[in-house]
Amino acid sequence: MQTPKLFLAGAIASLVWLIGWLVAWEMWVAPLHPGGSLLALKALPLLVPLRGVIRRDLYTLQWSSMVILVYFAEGAVRAWSDTNEVSRFMAMGEVVLVCVYFACALLYLRPYKKAAQKLAKELLDKVKVPHD
Repeated sequence: MQTPKLFLAGAIASLVWLIGWLVAWEMWVAPLHPGGSLLALKALPLLVPLRGVIRRDLYTLQWSSMVILVYFAEGAVRAWSDTNEVSRFMAMGEVVLVCVYFACALLYLRPYKKAAQKLAKELLDKVKVPHD
């Protein structure tokens, strides 16, 4: 498998896994209230970029790599502050999955960013007026 495809597969897998992880955490594994918690709905916003990530939409990968950091912050805070050990473990898992998604998305986007920079430089070089 080529490296960009590997990074895309990692981004898709970690995003899907994160959605499932968050729902399982708040519904069955360590919910705040017995029988499940409405906090499971926090996974819903992650469904918005999922289609674009699967379709390799560069813009979606860019903005979702920034939005995902909200989940990093939530996981870090709960890993530090939750008193339930199982919930702390789930929070650490959230942090790991977010880091995997973030790294895979950025590494997948890297060659496209370099190509865009090269094209922009070439266009600027053509537009420059020579000085006499």
